[in-house]
This record gives sequence, structure tokens and C-alpha cells, in this order.
Amino acid sequence: MKAKNIKYFLAAGAVCCGLSMTSCQDVLDEQPRSQFDPSYFSTKPGIESGITALYAHLRYIYGNGYYLNSCETGTDEYTYAQSADGNFKDADLSGVGQMVSTNSIAGGCWGEAFASINTANGIIELGSAAGIDEAMLAEAHFFRAFDYFLLVQTYGGVPLDLGAGELKFNTSTSRTSVRNTVPEVYDAIFEDLETAVKDLPETPRLTGTVTKNVARLYLAKAYLTYGWWLQNPNNIPTYPECSRDASKAASYFQKAYDTALEAINNPGPYGLQPTFYDVNVATNDRNSETMLYADHNEDEKYGNGGAGYGWGSGGSPENFAYWMETWNYTEMTALASSGDKKVNPIQREAVQALGRPWTRMAPIADNFLAGGVWEDAVKAIDSRYDATFTLRYHTNLAQSGADKFVYGANGMKVNPGEVYFSFVDEATEPSINWTKTEANIKVGDDKTELQEVTRFDFGSLPGRADFVRSVKNISRKCYPINWKIGIYRTDNNGGLGSKVNGGSPRPWTIAKFSEFYLIAAEAAVKGATGAQSAYDLVNVLRARAGKQTFSQNDNVAVSVDNSAAMVAATPATITIDYILDERSREFWGEGYRWFDLVRTQKWAERASTYRIAGSGYTDTELATYTRDIPAGYYLRPIPQGQLDGLKMSTEEKTAYQNPAYRN
Repeated sequence: MKAKNIKYFLAAGAVCCGLSMTSCQDVLDEQPRSQFDPSYFSTKPGIESGITALYAHLRYIYGNGYYLNSCETGTDEYTYAQSADGNFKDADLSGVGQMVSTNSIAGGCWGEAFASINTANGIIELGSAAGIDEAMLAEAHFFRAFDYFLLVQTYGGVPLDLGAGELKFNTSTSRTSVRNTVPEVYDAIFEDLETAVKDLPETPRLTGTVTKNVARLYLAKAYLTYGWWLQNPNNIPTYPECSRDASKAASYFQKAYDTALEAINNPGPYGLQPTFYDVNVATNDRNSETMLYADHNEDEKYGNGGAGYGWGSGGSPENFAYWMETWNYTEMTALASSGDKKVNPIQREAVQALGRPWTRMAPIADNFLAGGVWEDAVKAIDSRYDATFTLRYHTNLAQSGADKFVYGANGMKVNPGEVYFSFVDEATEPSINWTKTEANIKVGDDKTELQEVTRFDFGSLPGRADFVRSVKNISRKCYPINWKIGIYRTDNNGGLGSKVNGGSPRPWTIAKFSEFYLIAAEAAVKGATGAQSAYDLVNVLRARAGKQTFSQNDNVAVSVDNSAAMVAATPATITIDYILDERSREFWGEGYRWFDLVRTQKWAERASTYRIAGSGYTDTELATYTRDIPAGYYLRPIPQGQLDGLKMSTEEKTAYQNPAYRN
């Protein structure tokens, strides 16, 4: 669906208006007034524009680098990187920042979600009278549930009443608010998603619009998450305080399993791609496995939101999240073939493997070492490793007009397009020679001298021209890029790309058909029963991961089938920890991780310590860091802007905040 650039008409009362101005400036009528005329939603064009706005609002959450930070930094996947500011250090919880109600982690999805919820309220309340059919109204039911599901996972119980009554369209600037309990919010989510499953079509109304199976995915995930919340195995507190009936958890796990299996068995237009590479390669965006996405294209004004927001400014609605997981590879240096100067052999380029570096988020080294999700035994047979990370860095001087070789490791030549630097497996690390490489370079008519080749502390391997680091030497300065979410443009015209500093014109994938298998498998581990076991379900994705037809790191077609080896390596007994490992291998760095760890109550267990090397060019030795993850942090703080805007007493505002963040 190509989302239109429209002026939204909505009012979210105290929950949004005037309280999160970054979120609301672009959605409210700019005329100052205390009441908003709902007549716009009394017309069919008005309702249709409102529905378009529900899709467009996804771009203000997904693809935003600071939202991605809130979902990844501080987990067992990511920590802060060398250039991180307070937003990323706060999220890490390792003593370099603090989780407070004024940081970007608190803001998260709050303002955008509530603004969208009120739009959905207006559509649902007024749409029938305006001549909108049930199938289109079901899209509003889906998005209202979608946003409430984001909110309840993030903050706990949140308001269902925005000022005009529960789930009613609010047209006033009410400045009081009462939080509902978690069960009350989930009741609303389930009702909306069940309506969406019933009334949505099997196939999209337009490219990218929601369907029965998109609703089933979120219904299954909501059932699963609520089952965990009811069971509460590690006694994680909730807020507002309320009772939980753990005896009901099993029924929700079964509902999650049944809903996911129904979707798997009735896929409609969706399905798994042949290989994991096919899911994530930019030339195959919007494929049958990507069920919901925040859409973008190369039209800067309408398709990427760049016009009017500062192209490349690092703000929504641009898709700039990939910057955060990209280290500054352009700081690598090499001796040029002319012998008279050092050059940067890998230039900033608008291609999926590279893109704009910001060095804000670094992957934790433990994941790549023995016992980690990407340990050497996994790397050897699992194609997801190659199709997740940029591990080999090919020179691109030719694209900048300098078609020449450079000197690499062992004084060897690296020709245009060849690999200058690589990350290698842990087992290779003892073979690395860490002696700095030098080369005899002609500096005059009759004089040569030895010059150091590269500024980084890179090593070398016998007979190889590429410099190397083991994944055992991942640092906050130098680490594998998340290839899956990288930029791609069709207008580079053989060069590096004139818009490499801008946001990515790719859609940001929010939901994938593959997740049905892992939702059902997790529910099965929690006791749900049916035709397929957790082992069966996990192995569908693992067998697919063993197949490889293209190596993105080598940029060559291959013919590999390790499916049998992948299945053979699957443990007979599937545990929640194994499900989390598989979720990491499928969805690494895409924004799932904090929710996965909070849902399963494994956050502190899996992320309290981690290892990574330092922030300097020559830092290669891993250090251990400790995080403080108290149980109260399983809920994020209510944004301070929300509290400041409430016309309530100090005591009432304090009571509104989640307990772990009260001053």
C-alpha cells in the first residue's frame, strides 16, 4: 500500500494532546481550540483517510532508530556502541546511564499509539453511518488492538478511556486519566482482534493492508503473552495492581497454539520463502512472508517522509534504524596502489551490506562464541548467519572513480571488489597473527620506506590478503553490521549513491509468517497440544535455514542444503531457552528481543552479564559487564511529558507512574 501524506484529524485527549508534542504536532488540526469537530469522520472520504492514517502511523514507530534502541539495547543481543549517546547508554542498564521517565525509552510508542487508537475509535464509532463496510472497519479494529498490545506489553495497564468513555472517540482536550488493569486491556485487545479475524478478507484489500491471518498472528501472540502474564513464573510485578488467575494460563496457551496452527494450515497469500536470504534481501521486499510493514519507497516526499523533516536527519517518519547497528567501517584505512597516501578502501555506500554508519548499537560478543546462538557449530550449517550479518567488507573504491588496488594483509594486493576485511570464526582466533602489517612503499624517485597499512588492530592469516578479526574480538568500535535491515536504492547509477546519508526507502517489516511456527512452538512448550509438536514446528524453520542459494557475504550463487544437519542438531526436548535462541536467529536485531525476554520473564537471566571489547581502534580483548535489571523494569516508565500534562494532583500523578520509576 502506498500510504498518502495526509493531515490527520484526531484528538487523543490527555493521553496525547499537548503531552507528547513530538508525536502530536503532525496529527492534530493546527487551529488552537479545546474541542475538535468530528464532522470529518462523518464522510466516507474522511473515514478512508483515517484508515490510511492508521497504516501511515507505523512509520513513526518502526524504522525509528530510538524505538529500535528501546527494543534491543540492554537485551542479550545488543549493547551500546562507541558513538552511543545517553539514549543508548540509558537503555543498557550497565551503570553508564539511568532508566528514567524523561528518556527516549520511556517515550517509546506512547504518543503514536494513543493518537492512532483515537483515530481507530472515530472510525469504528462513525464509520458505519458514513457507509464504510465491515471489512474496512475491521482494519480499524485491528489497529486499535495492535496499538493497545504494544502499550500493555510496554507499560502495563493503560487507559481505555481517552476522555469520552472507554474505547470512545475523544473530541476534547481532557487532561485527566485513569489507567485500566492489564486484564481489562487484554479483554479489549481480544475482542478487537477476534472481530478483525471474523471480518477481514483473506487477501489484502490493497498491497500491504491487513487480512485475517495478520489479525491471527497478533491474536495468537496476544493469547501467548497473556498466558505468560497470568502464570507469572518469576513473580514479576504488574501495574496497576490486580489479581492473576494462573489456572487460566493453560487455556490461553492452547488458544495461541490453535490460532497459529489455523493460520499455518490456511496461509492464504502468505507463506515461507524458499531460503532465509530470500526473506530479507532488499530486491525481494514485500514478499509473501512479510505480512505487515511500515512502507517506504524512493519518493522522498510521500514514500519516505524525507521532505519537510530534513532528509537524513534521524527522525520519523524516515526509516533510519539501520544506522544504529552500523559501525563506522569507513574509518578503515589502506595504502593506495600509487603508494603516496592512505585511502579508505571501503567508502560509505547505499547498499544493503553497508549504508550510513552511526555506531550506536553493538552486538554482544557472547552470541558468537561457544554456547551462543551463533557459535561456530551453528555458523557452519545455518544460512541465517550469512544472511543476517555483513562479515566481509569488499573494497568499493571503483564506485568512487578510483579504480585501483590497495595493500592488504601480508603486503598482498586487494583488487577492486575484493575483500579487505573479514570477521572470522572463534576457532580461527588462535591462528591470527596480530603483528601490524607493513609494506615497502615508494615515496620518491629513489627511496622506499615501510608504512603501516591500517589504523585498526586487525590481524592476518597466512596466504590471505584480507585483514581479520575473530568474532572473539568484537568491540564497541568494530562489529558485524545487521545486513537484513540495511539500505537499498535503485538510483546509485553505478556509484556509491548520492543519498547514502538518508533514510532507507525500504519497508520496515513488522510481522512475518515464520513467527506463527515459533508462537505455536512456544505455546506447545507451555503445554498446548495439537497435531504438531514444538520439535516439529521449530524444525520447519531450521530445515529452511539449512538451504542456501546465495551467499550475500561472498556475493555469489551457491548450492547448499544442510537441512538434514540442521534437523539432526535440534534437541529432542525443546525448552523456552531454545525457543528464544531460535527467535534470535530468525529475528535478530529487528526489534523483537525486549518483548520476547519480558514475555518469558527471562530478561534478567539472559542479559544480566555480557562481554564485549572496548571503544578504541586497538581494543580486542573482551571485558565483562554487569547490568542491573530489577523486576520493576519489566515495565517501562510512563513518559514524563504525559505526567506533566495531566491536570491532577501530585499524589495522583505519582500513583499514575509505574512504581520502579517514582522519585
